[in-house]
Amino acid sequence: MKQLCDTTNKLAGKYSKPERIIENKTGKLITGIQEQRNIWIEHFEELLNRSTFLDIEAPYTDLPIDVT
Repeated sequence: MKQLCDTTNKLAGKYSKPERIIENKTGKLITGIQEQRNIWIEHFEELLNRSTFLDIEAPYTDLPIDVT
């Protein structure tokens, strides 16, 4: 619903959401929307595609539940 209101106000010319400026790995400020999206894509690909994972044991799943 908020997105609908933001879009309506932006089209009416009454309101514009400020665009955020982000930095790339070298510290250069990126202002273009498509460039920012590419930076976020690269960031999350690196974050989610790590080769090392934590060694977490699977939980014990056979719980003693009385259904009588």
